[in-house]
Parts: sequence; structure tokens; C-alpha cells
Amino acid sequence: MHIFGKTDTEVIMVVDRSGIHRAKKLASTLAHYAGRFQFHLLPAHCGHHLNPIEGFWRVMKDTIGAGRCFSTLHQLYWRTRQVLMAHQERPIYAFHW
Repeated sequence: MHIFGKTDTEVIMVVDRSGIHRAKKLASTLAHYAGRFQFHLLPAHCGHHLNPIEGFWRVMKDTIGAGRCFSTLHQLYWRTRQVLMAHQERPIYAFHW
């Protein structure tokens, strides 16, 4: 977490309620950086309007093929790259903040 050496302001990260964001092991890290770093958890079942990355992951899995086996890691890499490049040309979401 070298970011704290580069900023004098508090870092706030908005995260979903995934188990990794609520893990007990993370509590000690958050305590260590108290006052400089904090999590704000999104409400449970908040929907994709507050957590648009979930919609993106769904499209990625559907497009690449969840459960599909690739013969090589290289094939998976190139298929993922194709999907990401298509997304760059044609974004799934248009954000209006």
C-alpha cells in the first residue's frame, strides 16, 4: 500500500459487500491505516446502478464463456483482450455523474 506515501489526504474506497472486502484479515490493515484509508460498503443488493462493474463482469463472463475451457492460457488471454477492446469501442454503460 505505497499510495499512502504519495498523498496527504484520506483515501476512501467504495466497495461492494463481497467476502473479501469484509474479511477479518483486512480489519488489521484498515486499523493500521485508520484516519488515512477507509472502506465505505455499498448497501446490500444495491443494484447495478451503484455497482456497474458487476454488469461488466457479467458481460465478460457471458462473452468469453463462463465455464469454457481454453486449450492454452494464451487463447484465454487473446479472447479476453478481444472482449476488452470491443468494450472500449462500444462501452456497456454510459455514466452520467
